[in-house]
Amino acid sequence: MIEEFDKITQNTLLELEKTQRQFWNISRVTGEFLNLLIRENNSQKVLELGTSNGYSSIWIGKALKETGGKLTTIEFYEKRIKPARENFEKCGVLDIITTLEGSAIKILEYLPEDEKFDFVFIDANKSETLKYFELIHPHLLAGGILAVDNVLSHEAKVKPYIDTISSHPDYQNVVLKLPAGLSLARKLK
Repeated sequence: MIEEFDKITQNTLLELEKTQRQFWNISRVTGEFLNLLIRENNSQKVLELGTSNGYSSIWIGKALKETGGKLTTIEFYEKRIKPARENFEKCGVLDIITTLEGSAIKILEYLPEDEKFDFVFIDANKSETLKYFELIHPHLLAGGILAVDNVLSHEAKVKPYIDTISSHPDYQNVVLKLPAGLSLARKLK
């Protein structure tokens, strides 16, 4: 997959992979999977919780360059936003990414009612995952995808979310055994 990207993007992703533990980045295979899924679903409006240094945002952004979509990403830590934007610029995706700073819960609480997304990726505070879901649910379009990382590596923290999404009548959910575990739910209605 990475071979499809320009040399600058390839090198940037490889450099960011060296800091995976420090910045809590997703694995390469998870990035490749999200990229493929967004392209295959022709996603247009994507929301990401947890920008960090921009690694996952680049994978998402590159897919959205193909679909003509846009990404809104939320990061709590101010010190991570500048490096993330620099990485977006290097990789040619800055123009399609809006970065919001602050608490994801507070930002989600104030989303306009008509703000809708067809793909949401959550890689933020694991103990708040259920609350994120409750706030995102009215903003996710029918047929939309909700992907949550770290559902196996942080199983106890995300259990309330997994229990809820797995029994929710509006969703079909599967847990994929990607490196940290990825919950993938489609909103049915």
